[in-house]
Amino acid sequence: MTESTAQERDEIREVVRQRYAAAATRVAREGLIAESGLQMLDEAACCGTESCSTTASDRSVITSNLYAVSEVADLPAAAVLASLGCGNPTALAELKAGDTVLDLGSGGGIDVLLSARRVGPTGFAYGLDMTDEMLALAEKNRIERRVDNVRFLKGQIEQIPLPDASVDVVISNCVINLSGDKPSVLREAFRVLKPGGRFAVSDVVVQGELPAALRQSMELFVGCIAGALEEDTYRKLLEEAGFAQVGLEVTRVYDAEGVAASECCGDTSVQARLADLTAMNGRIVSAFVRATKLVTDAALSETRSNAR
Repeated sequence: MTESTAQERDEIREVVRQRYAAAATRVAREGLIAESGLQMLDEAACCGTESCSTTASDRSVITSNLYAVSEVADLPAAAVLASLGCGNPTALAELKAGDTVLDLGSGGGIDVLLSARRVGPTGFAYGLDMTDEMLALAEKNRIERRVDNVRFLKGQIEQIPLPDASVDVVISNCVINLSGDKPSVLREAFRVLKPGGRFAVSDVVVQGELPAALRQSMELFVGCIAGALEEDTYRKLLEEAGFAQVGLEVTRVYDAEGVAASECCGDTSVQARLADLTAMNGRIVSAFVRATKLVTDAALSETRSNAR
């Protein structure tokens, strides 16, 4: 995958911001009740509720059945509807009571609220998002559920507004693929994690090599396809950022024909390139990506010094 220029990164960021702002506005405008939120969970999509598809069946190509009904039954409908992810990192991250968690690209706050529940009153959950509309929606959801151990921050995942070694777990739900500067995201995640801290994210990943023509489509980028890292590249970038014990577990496989049938991918040349990927035994998947910031001798010495 080629390096993007600063101008390209800014363009990507603005297009993503606009799409997610539109999704948040739509959810807030419709003011759907909780029952409707649960019924429409499958209609949300990683790329946004107003892109990549026009029907509920198409919209579920990336996002469907990510959360058990019991998990979200007592959450605000807006948090459920604004979930535009591709997995459930809170279920896989092995969160413990007392953990401090950071969600990169927290959207309407569903994973932050679920994390806050898992870490309990002695823990804390931060949500980081760059979109004012999503932050407003998330804060509304927090207030509605009267959750105190949560704070939503405005900022970019490439420049996390938290101190070094301040969180135990970094989670994210189908957001890192939307960044135009993924090495910076992973370096920042490493920086804010405490020694022994865990990186545990759901993301769209390409197994094989995504045809170069598909990388050029902005629609496919906000649709979580064109920006998806190839598996080997993801592992390499995590290791270069300083992580160890890198692992990748496929949680679902997307049928190329289903992806190609969605609105954002309807161009015949796109369909042909997706067919090329399949022909080369490649595939587009959602994956749970794990890594650890190891406890080093230097970190142990600093901890002991601070304790004196």
